[in-house]
Amino acid sequence: MVKQTSVKNQTQELVNAIVEAVDDKKGENIVSLDLRKLDNAVCQYFIVCNANSTTQVGAIADGVSDKVLEKTGEKPWHSEGYDNCLWVLLDYGDVVLHVFQTEQREFYKLEDLWADAKRVKHG
Repeated sequence: MVKQTSVKNQTQELVNAIVEAVDDKKGENIVSLDLRKLDNAVCQYFIVCNANSTTQVGAIADGVSDKVLEKTGEKPWHSEGYDNCLWVLLDYGDVVLHVFQTEQREFYKLEDLWADAKRVKHG
């Protein structure tokens, strides 16, 4: 039981570090989706935010990578989207961050695809 609590606390620390880093870089509309109770979820949490320029999308993703490494010692397992910074994904295993340029977020409506997930708005 202690190990499960420890893993749960580590996941929550990761979520908190990501949300804090996104907020530090002025990410907008920060939402976390708790996917733990959904069948076939690819991870435990999605964190979604947006920014108004590709430069800021890249800066948010870089800021998250730096802060998460500093606070938790974790590096993303995988990242995508740095080529054009319209939608950057950082995959930390249990937590996946999606940083969208505003128009891309409105187009893809990722949160709507996971409408059954518990949603928490941050900031």
